[in-house]
Amino acid sequence: MHDLKTITALGGAEPRIDTFPHITISENDSLALASVAARLGSEVECNKHIQAILGSVPAPGQAVLREPESGFWMGPDQWMIEAPKETHELLADDLKERFAGCASVTEQSGAWVCFDLAGPGMADVTERLCAVPIRKMQTGEARRTIIHQLGCFVVRRTGADHLRIIGPRASAGTLHHALITAAHSTA
Repeated sequence: MHDLKTITALGGAEPRIDTFPHITISENDSLALASVAARLGSEVECNKHIQAILGSVPAPGQAVLREPESGFWMGPDQWMIEAPKETHELLADDLKERFAGCASVTEQSGAWVCFDLAGPGMADVTERLCAVPIRKMQTGEARRTIIHQLGCFVVRRTGADHLRIIGPRASAGTLHHALITAAHSTA
């Protein structure tokens, strides 16, 4: 018997939440992630499966925000699917079975860290971090960008002041530091 305990990307027993008067930055450790890439010649079939899961296929720069599964466009014929880890711990395995060879599905939960930014200062903080046009982005838009030399995805969630940033888990501390520094400088 082992007494192993999982830790978050930032190394804590519980996800970290940093609260400022104008913004809350929450480490979101509750997502299961899987990437889906259509195989050559199977793009139409893959799109049908994506549509069955999400209701529609995310176009370039777009996300489909649904419950329990959501997804966003990563590149031509490539998407990231996210769902609650509590109910979809085996998301990638389930998707592999569902796509039955028309797509390459890869488990991504351990490769990425997710931070949710919420509050009236969200746009000010984001503008200090990257070049996405945050004030023009609408709910359901997604962008690939660079934050503190890290390739990240920025997804505009529901509500005027909710943003999700997904970055490389191996650099979670660096990304968190960039977020906190930006939040302090806009206080």
